[in-house]
Amino acid sequence: MLEHGGRLLRAAQRHGIPAAQWLDLSTGVSPWPWPVPALPAEVWHRLPEEEDGLFAAASDYYGTPHLLPVAGSQAAIQALPLLRARGRVGVIAPGYNEHAHAWRRAGHEVFDAGADVLITEADHLDVLVLIHPNNPGGEHFDAAALRALHARLAARGGWLVVDEAFIDATPADSLCPATGTEGLVVLRSVGKFFGMAGARAGFVCAWPALLQALREQLGPWTLGGPTRWAVTRALSDRAWQDAARPRLHAASQRLAALLRAHGLPPSGGSAFFQWCRHPRAAALHEALQTRALLTRLFDAPASLRFGLPPDEAGFARLDAALRALAA
Repeated sequence: MLEHGGRLLRAAQRHGIPAAQWLDLSTGVSPWPWPVPALPAEVWHRLPEEEDGLFAAASDYYGTPHLLPVAGSQAAIQALPLLRARGRVGVIAPGYNEHAHAWRRAGHEVFDAGADVLITEADHLDVLVLIHPNNPGGEHFDAAALRALHARLAARGGWLVVDEAFIDATPADSLCPATGTEGLVVLRSVGKFFGMAGARAGFVCAWPALLQALREQLGPWTLGGPTRWAVTRALSDRAWQDAARPRLHAASQRLAALLRAHGLPPSGGSAFFQWCRHPRAAALHEALQTRALLTRLFDAPASLRFGLPPDEAGFARLDAALRALAA
């Protein structure tokens, strides 16, 4: 099992500090979740049904009818490598390491590199996996350039896979409306923007034949009834979405300024996090944990990812901890 953010209970047990006392900045999940209302009893009692409105809400939100609900992006990440013959797969690095892990485990030859190198090498790849914006580096890509890249790969039977887990704050950058054409796969998640990571819900946008193959691979009932009910309503709540986006951008910019003030200029970031390369990242990560602040540590390159503090007290607490560590 690979390491991920969000291991708060493990950190709390290790340091002997109750979980309620921690400031968890390790996940990149929005600290302001969509307010899930009380669920009707029948969604717990009945098997999920596809005619419940989720497909219509998702099609409207993502701008495409070519999609499949899945148990988080992770389910698709693990299944997609099983749906084509073994080949050479380029995966953006550093990035969400489950992508490379899944393709390697399925027997593909995986080439890890930065986006510029991968795009240059695209004519020698069968599949190219990008994350937009990237996690943790925050790299952004021009939509027209990505469509051209897809055309290069698809002309040879290749795939462009784009993980858009963090793109909801800039929805105009999404490639979802372009899916339906063979060779383009876009992964979406409700965990980050909607703050519903516990729902384990996501969507794959792709051409119909691939979606059918993926459906057969994953089997029925990929999402439980309570999750489907809540996600349908979250995707339909445009007023909440429109208010959430500027709040995320403002908090991310404030976080970047705070980190710069303490000698940690971000190397990249998004509306959901800031990423700082630092030669002593591991020591800083550990020192912050002794103050009940949890960040996401990366070994290669040595770096920390900081999620957004949820409120004024959270910003003040991070500020005070970084000031104390610099003293």
